[in-house]
Amino acid sequence: MERATRESLLKVLEDIKGAEIVVVGDLLLDRYIWGRVDRISPEAPVPVVEELRREDRLGGAGNVVRNLFKLGAKPIVCGVVGDDIEGRTVCELFEQSGADASGVIVDKERPTVLKTRVVAHTQQVVRIDRELRSVVRPEFQGKLTQSLRGALSRSKAVIVSDYGKGAISPALLESLGDMHRLGEVGFSTRPVFVDPHPKNYAHYRYMSIGKPNKKEAEAAAGREIHTIEDAFSVGEQLAAKWNAEVMVISLGEQGLVVVDSDTKSSLHLETTAQEVFDVSGAGDTVTAVFTSALAVGASISNAGVLANIAAGIVVSEVGTAAIDLDKLFREVQKWEG
Repeated sequence: MERATRESLLKVLEDIKGAEIVVVGDLLLDRYIWGRVDRISPEAPVPVVEELRREDRLGGAGNVVRNLFKLGAKPIVCGVVGDDIEGRTVCELFEQSGADASGVIVDKERPTVLKTRVVAHTQQVVRIDRELRSVVRPEFQGKLTQSLRGALSRSKAVIVSDYGKGAISPALLESLGDMHRLGEVGFSTRPVFVDPHPKNYAHYRYMSIGKPNKKEAEAAAGREIHTIEDAFSVGEQLAAKWNAEVMVISLGEQGLVVVDSDTKSSLHLETTAQEVFDVSGAGDTVTAVFTSALAVGASISNAGVLANIAAGIVVSEVGTAAIDLDKLFREVQKWEG
């Protein structure tokens, strides 16, 4: 792979500004209740959290959108929310972020996915999930595909953010395959970046770039990853399985592995994080940065290095964080290669 340089990375960051990228996937609302613990409950051996404040953030595919916006790109959102206060909050957050949410569909029979995290003294105490994980009804599968097709012509890339909550259906993935056969999407024209979920392993047919984490990659390949060489081998296996041109496997504190199936080359990028506080949302940051970079013509190595530096920033923060562009610029300027 072509060697990344500090100058080439900074140029990519400048080029990303204004790039239109479609994000199709599961839209979640992440709710944080921040508090402190001074005592144990007399009712049960659990801490009593005194609530100090609460905050709603875009989660799931919404966090990918949030990262894209922070990078200066122009995200176009396709997804499904419920006819409830959480769904309206998701749409309001998209509006505040400047994202085009005209592709968001409201399903009156389906609740918006809500994840509530209680955090005390930077430590997550408990998470409460409200969700319906069945595939969206056929009529909404069709509407979502129409939204995707409608946004395609003005976009530079497509991100499929699959959290297994029902928005990404076999029918939608088949439609993406049709778009590939028609030349509407492809690595050299409009790359498709897929953040996969085990629910759909059997239905992925085409992707320009796939990005499972270590656990997901092991499950999809049917083998464990113990070494970087194992990760390279699993990446090659999954690239062949899913017809992917590039496979990116996130290894947590061990960084990223990038496998280019066309050139038969591999790259290991060690994490740049000084301390790891919370990996929540780091995968979304990798997805957003890697895709944005490729969308504006960056090399695979430049995209991988930028994504890895960005991930190192967000894992040092508490909660589902999105990239801070100023911090990313500063870290790239310090990058030694």
